[in-house]
Amino acid sequence: MTTLLVMAAGLGKRYGDLKQMEAMGPHGETVLDYSVYDAMLAGFRRVVFVIRAEFEEAFKARIGSRYANRIEVAYALQDLEDVPPWFYIPPERIKPWGTLHAVLAARKLLTSPFAVINADDFYGRDAYARIARFFSETLPGSGEADHYCMVGYRIRHTLSGNGGVNRGVCVEKEGYLVTAEEYTDIAVDSDGCCRGNNLAGQRVSVSMDAISSMNIWGFTPAVLPQMARHFESFLRQHGASLAAECYIPSVVDRLIREGKADCRILATDSNWFGVTYPQDKAGCVGNIHGLIATGVYKADLWG
Repeated sequence: MTTLLVMAAGLGKRYGDLKQMEAMGPHGETVLDYSVYDAMLAGFRRVVFVIRAEFEEAFKARIGSRYANRIEVAYALQDLEDVPPWFYIPPERIKPWGTLHAVLAARKLLTSPFAVINADDFYGRDAYARIARFFSETLPGSGEADHYCMVGYRIRHTLSGNGGVNRGVCVEKEGYLVTAEEYTDIAVDSDGCCRGNNLAGQRVSVSMDAISSMNIWGFTPAVLPQMARHFESFLRQHGASLAAECYIPSVVDRLIREGKADCRILATDSNWFGVTYPQDKAGCVGNIHGLIATGVYKADLWG
């Protein structure tokens, strides 16, 4: 049974609210509603939400309850203290450890192929259909390499006009991912050049035509032990930092370099859009209304 893993634990510090619960559709639909709807049409039969304990009750009541009779639903809590027993958590650390840590929060629930998405990103119906097709046509692994996938979007189509964004910037060859690195605060600077901060903290140029991962991945459970080992390595190197986060592209990049996995980049005709800043909401709402006007969605999605 294919699972949709939704990373919904983050409080958008730039957005200033729980944007994954923000109404965007005409009947109070969230971006997440459209994601779950599209995934169900693609054949996903189970959804796992990674959330945080402080808004668990509100999320289940306002979001999770909508799917109770439509798709199998489960929850995992991303907890700052979900770390190896040998690791000492800095007392001043207040937030969990990033997207890879979010996936590991659900590791006991992931026993079949699963797609990973952000709760507040709109990926489009075709993206879920392509991941589902990848799972149905691809063997779990051959030899020492496991087979994974990601849906790719060009950087130029994922920027916000209201500030910098974080993206996994990728290099591809013949449809496969070669390298992936997380960049933060990607934006077009005042001189017209697109730049972002790499993991070393350097502000460097980023090609507008580069592929961005956008955190929509397809994995099998074989990735989970590898993620756990990568997370332990991350804690040894960066655990003392109060802001460092462990990202999914970093472990995928490592597995590719070590020859333990390959990652197919799935091209899509779908348009990505999302909300990073409060000013982005109007554009998101407009895009959804446009999809309703063209018949992609009903005005009352669940009606």
